[in-house]
Amino acid sequence: MTPKTLLQHNDNGQLWPASSDEPDCFKGLPAAYQTALQVAAMREDRGEEPRGFKIGFTNRTIWPRYNVFAPIWGRVWQSTLLMCDGQATLPAGRLCQPRIEPEVVFGFKARPVPGADLQALFDAIDWVAPGFELVQSHRPDWKFKAEHCVADGGLHGRLVVGPQVPVQSLASSALQLHQLLAAATVQLRCDGALVEAGSGAHVLGSPLQALLHFVNELRACPGAPDIEPGDVVTTGTWTDAWPVLPGQQWQAEFSAPLPGLDLLLR
Repeated sequence: MTPKTLLQHNDNGQLWPASSDEPDCFKGLPAAYQTALQVAAMREDRGEEPRGFKIGFTNRTIWPRYNVFAPIWGRVWQSTLLMCDGQATLPAGRLCQPRIEPEVVFGFKARPVPGADLQALFDAIDWVAPGFELVQSHRPDWKFKAEHCVADGGLHGRLVVGPQVPVQSLASSALQLHQLLAAATVQLRCDGALVEAGSGAHVLGSPLQALLHFVNELRACPGAPDIEPGDVVTTGTWTDAWPVLPGQQWQAEFSAPLPGLDLLLR
């Protein structure tokens, strides 16, 4: 698998061949991130606009299920991002084995300062929103290693962002926002039936803690871009990732202070 073939499989929604275990791009996380950066450069060269980042595997409760035991990250693109007022419709076609995840998304008004702590991150955030990430795996049956996930764009497929709540209306400090989001819960429903309940505390303690971990990892990766004003960062699922089918209506019912989000797949 080369960056070119990785991008082709992503574009076409096709599984990788069985021989994809062997290439150098899968021999450790540093090599996988460099491969992912090459794929991202190809996407930019053909005119795609980067819009931010996704963090994956921040939910420690699902690590043993997927045999991945640390967070990863990938890029979000204008072509994969959908902003909405709380209700959205999205085609699931061309995604490979798609699954859905309820998450919290941050929007940035400034680049975090070097060596940022939680408070410095808080000062750079513009808004907080509920989100659905549609993730995908090009490995059969979602059986992979962490480096497969990284080279596979962090498993990112699509990101739906719901109503944006100004961060200053939620909290006056990083500690207050951390505590608020850690205590929040979500009920994930499909066609009205409860699928799973989750908590912000599952996400490395809180989505804000997950964000801090990500910023440090991003800045430690050679050649990686930094967060820019206007970027979005989605911080990882509060539940397991659940398979989806066209025609399903998914709801994320967050507890206060976050609004809910409804998504129709077609």
